[in-house]
Amino acid sequence: MAKVNPIQFFRQVKQEVKKVTWPTKSEVTRTSIMVVIIVAIASTFFFFVDQILGWIVRTIFNVM
Repeated sequence: MAKVNPIQFFRQVKQEVKKVTWPTKSEVTRTSIMVVIIVAIASTFFFFVDQILGWIVRTIFNVM
């Protein structure tokens, strides 16, 4: 990889940033809401799985 002087590097970075397609406010809002909903669903699922597995382990060790 060729060494690039710092000024040239920052020019290249600036050119690349101009090529980025930034999301709109509504896209950011929509995807953020979807993330919150999915996290809530996943955390609820894992809570119940943990409760069930905990009950199973307690039942096994109480029998012995």
